[in-house]
Amino acid sequence: MGELTVAVDYNASSPPQSLLERLKDYGQEDAFSLWDELSPEERQLLVRDIGSLDLPRIDRIIRCSLRSQGLPAPSIEPVPETCVSTVEQRTLEERERWWKIGLKAILEGRLAVLLLAGGQGTRLGSSDPKGCFNIGLPSGKSLFQLQAERILSVQRLAAQSVNEGSAGFVPIQWYIMTNPFTDDATRKYFESHKYFGLGPEQVTFFRQGTIPCISKDCRFIMETSHGVAKAPDGNGGVYSALRSSNLLEDMAMRGVRYVDCYGVDNALVRVADPTFLGYFIEKSVAAAAKVVRKAYPQEKVGVFVRRGKGGPLTVVEYSELDSSLASNINQVTGRLRFCWSNVCLHMFTLDFLNQVANGLEKDSVYHLAEKNIPSIHGYTMGLKLEQFIFDAFAYSPSTALFEVLREEEFAPVKNANGSNVDTPDSARLLVLRLHTRWVVAAGGFLTHSVPLYATGVEISPLCSYTGENLEAICRGRTFHAPCEISF
Repeated sequence: MGELTVAVDYNASSPPQSLLERLKDYGQEDAFSLWDELSPEERQLLVRDIGSLDLPRIDRIIRCSLRSQGLPAPSIEPVPETCVSTVEQRTLEERERWWKIGLKAILEGRLAVLLLAGGQGTRLGSSDPKGCFNIGLPSGKSLFQLQAERILSVQRLAAQSVNEGSAGFVPIQWYIMTNPFTDDATRKYFESHKYFGLGPEQVTFFRQGTIPCISKDCRFIMETSHGVAKAPDGNGGVYSALRSSNLLEDMAMRGVRYVDCYGVDNALVRVADPTFLGYFIEKSVAAAAKVVRKAYPQEKVGVFVRRGKGGPLTVVEYSELDSSLASNINQVTGRLRFCWSNVCLHMFTLDFLNQVANGLEKDSVYHLAEKNIPSIHGYTMGLKLEQFIFDAFAYSPSTALFEVLREEEFAPVKNANGSNVDTPDSARLLVLRLHTRWVVAAGGFLTHSVPLYATGVEISPLCSYTGENLEAICRGRTFHAPCEISF
């Protein structure tokens, strides 16, 4: 929504009448309560800030979100076994078939990659965007660099799969969602690192939206006397941001039909995974997710469930899952009945993304999070409104789940070193251990001066995407851990 422009006398004793009337329509006139105390410059900032808000939309979101809070949640059922491809069920023939289908679609430019990179590394003790974080691998590479090089690696595999080098090859488009606080730093980081070998035309940055923070009585919280407190609208804001940036049309124009979507803070993410894409295409579903088996009943992860009888597959947060249900065992499989953890590795058709962007906008239901909000009166308890990436699944007519092993594909980087789980140290060890197994499988040997469980080797994504093609580099050679194996 474009900014509302009004002719304003910033020396006047009262705020512009038209803007004040609009605020009154939505019960938000308190935003101008300190007008008398503001300098002309501060008044200008306040009018610009209020004028930039899409008040009808924000009011609709607040009302719809509050109304949905009181509704009883539909009953949940476990995900039917038929919706999941488990690791033990998968045959070598299937894996090879999916890999080829995926590489062919990538070669034809059918796949785009969508990265949710809005977060700052605050919990890691860094003020930089989280993707700039270096988890301490021998190479010193950041999360952004590891992901960029995996895209380069997949592009090379796709080009080689038809024995024609890169002739006729369509580069993978990478869409990166930042937020207003990380956008500039993210762009500069990519520019200063020459896009890690990707073409600048392959990488598109766009910003997620923000939404005002509100008090318990639904009034805007003022961060300063001349500005409303706002927060990013959650990783689910990606859908409305894609819509308002016209990037869904951009994807369609480029011939994209499938979108691989993931979060920045996974050091083992297989970006643009051909096997997952091939599975997705063969299943002919609107949405799919990679899942890992829940480690133990009280693990703090959201799980996929079926909402209501025959309803869609959606995600229930761990805090919403009754502890007796969480501990329930399926007597046939021996697994927890609710065992498929959501790890933010998703695949969507472009048609479905259009449907979701419109559906979420129309329904306007956001999650309410009670948080300490910086305000003119110091920190105050209020509500942030946000959407989650998994809100999309409620709209999907068909969803498939694809089990992966956490030690191969899930190394979250969420907490500072010294925390119990999901630290840079734990993620680094997961990468080093996986790559060590690749080296040994390819006929290589390791020496190490510290215990092997505390170290390992790192293989550059430019050498190998999933451990393939390493014999020529590794067979009969000895590597001293920790080290990086690159070309």
